[in-house]
Amino acid sequence: MFVKGKMDGIAWFSYEIIKRMVAAHPEHEFVFFFDRKQDSTFLLDENVKQVVVYPPARHPFLWFLFFEIGMKRALKKEKIDVFFSPDGWMSLGSKVKTLIVIHDLNFVHYPHFDGFWTRMYYRIFFPRFAQKAAKIGTVSHYSKQDIEKCYGIDSQKICVAYNGASDRFFELSEAEKDVVRGEITQGMPYFVFVGTASKRKNVVRILQAFAAFRKEGHRAKLVFAGRQKYWDKEMNSVYKNMQYREDVVFTGYISTERLNEILSSASALLYPSIYEGFGIPIVEAFACGIPVITSTTSSMPEVAGDAALLVNPHRTEEIHQAMVKIYTQPKLVNELTNKGKERLQLFSWDKSASDLWNEIEKIYNV
Repeated sequence: MFVKGKMDGIAWFSYEIIKRMVAAHPEHEFVFFFDRKQDSTFLLDENVKQVVVYPPARHPFLWFLFFEIGMKRALKKEKIDVFFSPDGWMSLGSKVKTLIVIHDLNFVHYPHFDGFWTRMYYRIFFPRFAQKAAKIGTVSHYSKQDIEKCYGIDSQKICVAYNGASDRFFELSEAEKDVVRGEITQGMPYFVFVGTASKRKNVVRILQAFAAFRKEGHRAKLVFAGRQKYWDKEMNSVYKNMQYREDVVFTGYISTERLNEILSSASALLYPSIYEGFGIPIVEAFACGIPVITSTTSSMPEVAGDAALLVNPHRTEEIHQAMVKIYTQPKLVNELTNKGKERLQLFSWDKSASDLWNEIEKIYNV
């Protein structure tokens, strides 16, 4: 999970939560289990021990072996009292009390977004993980209700711990923003998408909406801040056939510091994802002082509230018109930005880490 240069939303959630637990509880020993040797960056304090478990979990078959053989043995050997799994996986064969965090059930609602073996693993094992775990954490009330409904879990077994925005996200000065825009888009304003481009992120309609926006004569660019790891044939075809594809910028993987600069200097975050368990870029945009365009579906209205323009992610025209509103209505931009700063106060890594630690203590004391 903690692979330098390849950390996604769940990895950052894990890092932010665990970092705070370790710092707040020096009286406890924490054992981190990995499937490969880790960079020393992630050995967070003196009360942390790293254990490498085999085999490396890089395929669904190996996931099974890692958790049902490797992790089962390791948990027993290290005499673990409570196992905390920030990404939802666990050992079904172990008797150790476990708190798992299931961020969302996108693989239930959109199974075609994953490969065959990944899909089968999720279908077979995650319902069992949910049933066996002593407690389940999740990142939104939407996801809590979804887990209850899909897996038949009692609501009392599920707790909600929101994602937060790292303090590494903040608003730049106007002079600093001008410099970033000069570096990224030759000084032109731009909309930014943040994340690993995939079908679930609605990349095709984002490209189509931007093409319609540019066709009307609006002068701005579109920046994809993140990797194109799951870029597929349809996305590539739409991109290659765009009239304004020279106005689409791909950054590839960037550091958190650079992401903050790019996000803070954008005209708006363009995040009309099809499905999210939370949507961390929304609160990161709030922290950077920019307006947000996001979806009416899944958890996004819960996170964004009235501090964003909400669109139907399946309607390209709605995405396009929201972009036009941001581009042409400075009063609306100012209103959304102020509301975003207020709403940001609802999301705290400190609170979420504390809430999850309280659940760990309850499990231990049962």
